[in-house]
Amino acid sequence: MSGLRIAMVAPPWFELPPNAYGGIETVCADLVDRLTASGNEVVLVGVGRNGTAAAGFVATSAVPQAERMGQNLPEVVHAAVLPDLLADLDVDVVHDHSLAGPLLARGRPEPTVVTAHHPVVGEMGRYYRGLGDSVRLVAISHAQRVAAADLDWTGTVHNAVPVRDFPFRRDKEDFALFLGRVTPEKGIAEAIAAARDAGVCLRVAAKCREPEEHEYFREVVEPLLGGDVEWLGEVDRPGKLALLGAARCLLFPVQWDEPFGMVMVEAMACGTPVVALRRGSVSEVVAHGETGFACEDHDELVAALRRVGELSPDRCRAEVERRFDVPLMAWRYEQVYRSALDARTWTGRAG
Repeated sequence: MSGLRIAMVAPPWFELPPNAYGGIETVCADLVDRLTASGNEVVLVGVGRNGTAAAGFVATSAVPQAERMGQNLPEVVHAAVLPDLLADLDVDVVHDHSLAGPLLARGRPEPTVVTAHHPVVGEMGRYYRGLGDSVRLVAISHAQRVAAADLDWTGTVHNAVPVRDFPFRRDKEDFALFLGRVTPEKGIAEAIAAARDAGVCLRVAAKCREPEEHEYFREVVEPLLGGDVEWLGEVDRPGKLALLGAARCLLFPVQWDEPFGMVMVEAMACGTPVVALRRGSVSEVVAHGETGFACEDHDELVAALRRVGELSPDRCRAEVERRFDVPLMAWRYEQVYRSALDARTWTGRAG
């Protein structure tokens, strides 16, 4: 089949690919590169400079808005300029990964595919329902779809990583790793408690930029540090990969129903099993007793931390190659794009 012309809309926070934190941006960058390698023509709409293989690049801002992450205005401004930018592009489909951008999809001649990177319950659920049939909504896990089964889902496409770019290690060092953000829902305090009770050293590599994150760090996390718990702060990509490869396990005691949890896949790609609480997509990503342990409570986390040496790094890597490699993600999105184009064609004929 001939290639598609795709406008890929990234969030306004980081350049692509990001050099440190930025899960959505990483997925976007990897998707752009693979779609391009497969013969599609991709125009990236983002901020700052383009580090992907996209055939074209349009910036809504010359400066990434990372320091304003969590504020509303950067998202709104990013979305507000999209109609004029897209009007100048000759594309078949728009794939929007931003939050506010899909608000302007109604009436657009090209179909708009939206990946729901965010929760789909509460106010976010109301937002996605309000978009109606103006977009084709894609879930990043089956667990996410179940949480809002009434939404008009077009499909499910798991996030993925370029497995060959992740260093594989069979020989592990004697520490567990927490990698994420400094927020209560990520479970840093719970990770520290479980590691200490298991007698396992813990290294904490976490993003701490926003005011709420700084406050939570000062009040909750910082008093727990020291001794067998080492604070590393936010690490760049080489540092993250080195930690993921060396750790005996990734500790992921998430305190909310996270739609996916990219770091779990990144760890397993390095041959590192995951010890997690059974929330959100955990059971969908982690094969219990094979690539990690999906636990019910603190005591099970402690027991699992003591047993991770029984699990095979090779099995972890193989599972990611089979289910979460970028070529599979890109192929699935191509099917979504073509389905959206077919539906638009038939709707136009019916009209």
